[in-house]
Amino acid sequence: MSVKTTNQHMIKEIPLIKRFPFPFQKDSYRYSNNARPLESGKLADITPEYFEEIDKKRQILLNHHERAFQSLEHSIDGQWEVLEFLIDELAFIYPEYFSVIKNGHEWTFENKLLDEKHTFTFGDLSTLPYEPLDFIGRHVQEDLIFMGQRDGDLYMDAGQLCFPANWSIAFDIGMTYTEFHSPVPVFFDSGLAKKVLNFLLRIEAGKPWTRLNWTLTVEPILDTFPENFDEWGPKKEKVTSENAGQLVHLRVEDQRLFRMPRSNGILFSIHTHLISLDELKKNEDWLKRFFRVLKDLPDYMAEYKGFSLYKGEIIRYLEKSLTN
Repeated sequence: MSVKTTNQHMIKEIPLIKRFPFPFQKDSYRYSNNARPLESGKLADITPEYFEEIDKKRQILLNHHERAFQSLEHSIDGQWEVLEFLIDELAFIYPEYFSVIKNGHEWTFENKLLDEKHTFTFGDLSTLPYEPLDFIGRHVQEDLIFMGQRDGDLYMDAGQLCFPANWSIAFDIGMTYTEFHSPVPVFFDSGLAKKVLNFLLRIEAGKPWTRLNWTLTVEPILDTFPENFDEWGPKKEKVTSENAGQLVHLRVEDQRLFRMPRSNGILFSIHTHLISLDELKKNEDWLKRFFRVLKDLPDYMAEYKGFSLYKGEIIRYLEKSLTN
């Protein structure tokens, strides 16, 4: 199953180094509530990787649907709200790529990039090929998580997660915010977890937020599920200071948070960006800062983020790159 790519010319090519969301504002990195207001107010970004990533998403959903999409029955109303929110946004912000015609509850959504048109009855599951979140998620590069808010907590009620950084929607579905963040070291002992939860519970409709999260990945692999660790995990052992520039990729997640006004849930989107260390060298200031961040990074954070095995090799690669 492969999406059509005849319309690739419609998306403007911009060099990766000029649009990559570099995550470090200082020479040191620690866990913090680094969320800031989302000035653009939009969820979806269409990048030159669109066709490749949508193709990858759909292949994963075809071959491993339960791994990449999960929902609880009571999430359906919230899913319809997310679908409406995204279709309206796509048609308004990217009219050259998407359109929607609404005739009462009869909607026709067109994805011009993929030459696809879908007519359905809003609110009627039988008229969609997939659940609403699963349907609209196949048209955007972002992973989409819907969290229900009740009893003073957030619950993972539904999600299409095709490009996880070593976590599983199949495992986390139904968990509370506290439960699905429990693996993060120091996050709870420091009191930061409670502060972040209180912040999330107060997010207002129409006032979205964004934050950048990061880790490292060996080879440009987006789908690092725990379930397929045997495919990507052993690659870590191949990293040396000689090949780190080609193999190691800085992986940055642009995470955005939107309050859904009808359901009062939170829509959490994740747009994952990858850049090799060799490509990162094109911005010397970024390379220097990344080197200082890694030198200062505590071992427990490198362990949690999954690159403690080859952290030393990366540092040696960066040292050589900065002295040449």
